Amino acid sequence: MTSLFDHLVVFPILLPLAAGAIMLFIEDRRRTARAMISVFTTGLLVALSVMLVMQASNDGSGAAAVSAYPIGNWPVPFGIVLVADRLSAMMVLLTSVLAIAALIYSLARWHAAGPSFHSLFQFLLMGLNGAFLTGDIFNLFVFFEVMLAASYGLVLHGVGVARIKAGLHYIAINLAASFLFLIGTALIYGVTGTLNMADLAAKVALVPELDRGLLDAGAVILGLAFLIKAGMWPLGFWLPTTYSAASAPIAAVFAIMTKVGIYAVLRISTLAFGADAGASAELGQTVLLIGGMATIAFGAIGVLASQTTGRLAGYLVLVSSGTLLAAIGMGNPAVTGGAMFYLVVSTLAISAFFLLVELLERVRIEGGDVLAVTLEAYGDDDEGAEQDEVGLAVPGALAVLSISFGICVLLLAGFPPLAGFLAKFAMISAMFNPAGLADTTPISASAWWLSGLLIFAGFAALVALTRTGINTFWVAVSETPAPVRVVEIAPVLLLLTLTIILTIMAGPVTDYMQALANSLYAPNAYVGDVLATPLVVEVQGATP
Repeated sequence: MTSLFDHLVVFPILLPLAAGAIMLFIEDRRRTARAMISVFTTGLLVALSVMLVMQASNDGSGAAAVSAYPIGNWPVPFGIVLVADRLSAMMVLLTSVLAIAALIYSLARWHAAGPSFHSLFQFLLMGLNGAFLTGDIFNLFVFFEVMLAASYGLVLHGVGVARIKAGLHYIAINLAASFLFLIGTALIYGVTGTLNMADLAAKVALVPELDRGLLDAGAVILGLAFLIKAGMWPLGFWLPTTYSAASAPIAAVFAIMTKVGIYAVLRISTLAFGADAGASAELGQTVLLIGGMATIAFGAIGVLASQTTGRLAGYLVLVSSGTLLAAIGMGNPAVTGGAMFYLVVSTLAISAFFLLVELLERVRIEGGDVLAVTLEAYGDDDEGAEQDEVGLAVPGALAVLSISFGICVLLLAGFPPLAGFLAKFAMISAMFNPAGLADTTPISASAWWLSGLLIFAGFAALVALTRTGINTFWVAVSETPAPVRVVEIAPVLLLLTLTIILTIMAGPVTDYMQALANSLYAPNAYVGDVLATPLVVEVQGATP
């Protein structure tokens, strides 16, 4: 006897697939009907994701639960399996939250800027959720392709030469990454005879030495494909241009796209190439650490050098990716726990900032940056006339935008008292006390370097964002800014409110993230649960 909850894992994939397919049969001019279906489906996804997180957090005895779902009722590892543990459930929830915010924002005008927007959006969600939930490398490739195919259409959504040019670069680079993904997958399957992640974890240590080089080569090629998606330097050169050229709601939901690459690196490196992987143990960990730090440095310099707010946001994505890759490269569960907290906070903040960028452009007059520098150098000729004014009337929308921008600055720079600071503090604290406060082990050089880079990146973000704020709100505010609709500012406030809730609930959230990280570095429970997955429907007398 099965219940609906036994099939909960598969709904985040089936629901957007069904909604996207249904909307293909609805004419473009009936945009309201499409929008209603899309918003309802995404809202339902948020509710299902919350249930999935609750299910993965506790199995009834206080321990974390791993929910495995054999597709087609075939047993593991012969069939395809979906797996929801703490990490995948958290990523699905984060995706759903970003999606509902971006979708509501798009209702103001962007969903009408081109055909099939809502179908592509739902197929993107299907690919993202499938990538986070699959327990099989080949289906990770399949969901990557679904996600990328939808993103190709979305990144080109709208008009403009810059958008088309950046979109075509994005497509070419991701096709190359997909080719590498396929080669790496084929090599690993050729050596081990399996692509199920749990089964792979059990077999990697048993690979003969003669085949070890081929296995490692496959893992490295696979890693390259993931790192292109994650935006690691020098593979992420395309990211700031593409993200800044995309429309605001698409850039906001793309904030989770780089995290798919990081998720895949974290999942496979800890599961199949962890401490129990024999001669392949901790393969590429040093590359992740050094590459992550290089990405932070590159992203921070890019943040300082950016001349537009959109490119600044793109470089902030690189800083976030570099921080996570370097933290994973440390190979310390405590650092990874802090990094998972940072992943959630930085993704929410960057997504909110991408939505905010377009609204900021409306209150800034053309040539505002030049005007700000001119006034600073030569003064304002009308200064005497303004001395008679008492107070300054601040429009309500402008006040909300400036407060939202200020919260984004604190979050992205990692300054107190918000969750961005708490997440960075958790990582740095774990780096300097890897085995607890009583530990007297000397602090590693990598801990000093990474901590210094995190602080430098924070100050770089603070300087660049403060400069943007001055140019936008202080000197160069338009006298007749375009109106800001409720459906545009509400998603920004929703995302920022969630970061404030994370700040208030930092204790329980940190405990969740630490338990998540501990389970990643001790994957025996995951492997055992997945390999022992019972069939959803028991068939008497049947054999696989």
